[in-house]
Amino acid sequence: MTGKPYQGSVAGREFRLFWFGETTSLLGNGIAVVALPLVAVVTLHADTFVIGLLTSVAYLPWLVLGLPAGAWVDRLPRRPVMLFCDAVSFVAFGSVPVAAWAGVLTIPHLLVAAFIGGCANVFFTTAHRAYLPTLLSDAELLAGNARLQGSESTAEVIGPGLAGLLVQAFGAVAGLLANALSFAVSWLCLRAVRTTEPPPRAVRRRRLRTEVGDGLRFLFQDPVLRTLAVFSAVSNIALTGMSSIEVAFLVRTVGAGEAVVGAVLTLCGLGGVLGVLLSNRVSQRFGTARAALICQVGAAPFTLLFPLTGPGAGLAFFVVGGVGGGAGVVAASIITDTFRQRYCPPDLIGRISASAAVISFGAIAVGGLLGGALGELSGVRETLWMMSGLQVLSTVILLFSPIRKMRDFPESERAIFAAEAGKVMS
Repeated sequence: MTGKPYQGSVAGREFRLFWFGETTSLLGNGIAVVALPLVAVVTLHADTFVIGLLTSVAYLPWLVLGLPAGAWVDRLPRRPVMLFCDAVSFVAFGSVPVAAWAGVLTIPHLLVAAFIGGCANVFFTTAHRAYLPTLLSDAELLAGNARLQGSESTAEVIGPGLAGLLVQAFGAVAGLLANALSFAVSWLCLRAVRTTEPPPRAVRRRRLRTEVGDGLRFLFQDPVLRTLAVFSAVSNIALTGMSSIEVAFLVRTVGAGEAVVGAVLTLCGLGGVLGVLLSNRVSQRFGTARAALICQVGAAPFTLLFPLTGPGAGLAFFVVGGVGGGAGVVAASIITDTFRQRYCPPDLIGRISASAAVISFGAIAVGGLLGGALGELSGVRETLWMMSGLQVLSTVILLFSPIRKMRDFPESERAIFAAEAGKVMS
């Protein structure tokens, strides 16, 4: 192996290792999404506000660390950063079942574990987005993102059902043990990747504030990136406001058991799988920008079905809402993530991704807190109505933006050159 950076393919060993590790970790996250609130609801008897707070503290680190993380990741090799983050997450989430079995688990412990895991996620996600173009060429990024998003969607299908089975068989904390072990698998897979990263560009180191500002300026001066960031923030407030209280809603308001909750959320996850299958087809037929717009605008009204959910057959409202909404959101996410990776300059991609993520994931922290607070004050079903209405209104941002007049998202000169070179070689 030479010291030169190597770009493999979506069928190559390096990407397959990366993909398998990510898939295992995502499956653990899919379990934890249900297991963590179930621990709070069933084991610690937490109220709705605390359940929403769990989601909020997991994403709060984006508001604190997101911007400097982008600059730090652009200065460092990405793989060692991800390895360290996997190790930290393993310890954080592994401590919860250990404390539970010792009889000393508390709500503050859950909150601290979620916060530490969130800090690790900030650096891992930022490094992951900047690392993927090292493994794949520009022409392969859409397929690579689709596979990774497919893994996430599959994990969202399998994870909740598996969480329900683990909770019933071994107790709620068993799901968090599975999540911790998934980070160990991810660490082992990343450790086995042999791709040599290109060294960070030899540029004069400047003050961290200046480097962070470079990413923010690029993001907000570009009308497409700016629009996507603002829409993502408003949409994430609405979607997280709903998802942060969905377990409490299904268990306490609808009266569903743990296994039924897992089954319902598993069926909802099928929407993500559908979105993966649709992303490439709709982008080829309608163009990338138009396809993203169609998917988001078409998905939003499905969320209005969530608050209509009732016991028995009434659970179908929740499932249909989850499938329809998830399909559109996931398809649009694949298309827009690929656009950012192809469009942003390589030496700025960490900072630009982090700047967008601070806005997007910071909004998740707000949404989790807002959902929990409104659920406690106004009622869980009423909160679902408010948040689903906000999600529908958020699409106005896209409809009155420059994206509405585009067929395809713009591409950088680097991506255009790579595409033309590929045509010549074929």
